[in-house]
Amino acid sequence: QGQLVESGGGLVQPGGSLRLSCAASKTIFSFSTMGWYRQAPEKERELVAQITTGGMTTYTDSVKGRFTISRDNTKNTVSLQMNSLKTEDTAVYYCNAKNGWNLWGQGTQVTVSS
Repeated sequence: QGQLVESGGGLVQPGGSLRLSCAASKTIFSFSTMGWYRQAPEKERELVAQITTGGMTTYTDSVKGRFTISRDNTKNTVSLQMNSLKTEDTAVYYCNAKNGWNLWGQGTQVTVSS
């Protein structure tokens, strides 16, 4: 509980940008693959992007070229820069940490609407 703390999110117009950040404890962060998932109303939660401890990244096809995941190993944070946002990006976004454990943040709402 409370091991992943998210910030960012909000309301943005189509074509706009938002940045999400997630802070974790040093122990969790150092050994975890960090990811961002999202869940839209009446849809299943899906992986958006993830980054390994070595910096390897994976993106779901719908966000490739628009979203960038990064991790700051000095601040124990993972960020998701979201550009060229579309209405279909509207969802609750969750931070995730995996390595045997599977930890979730509380979620942050992203709404893309004109």
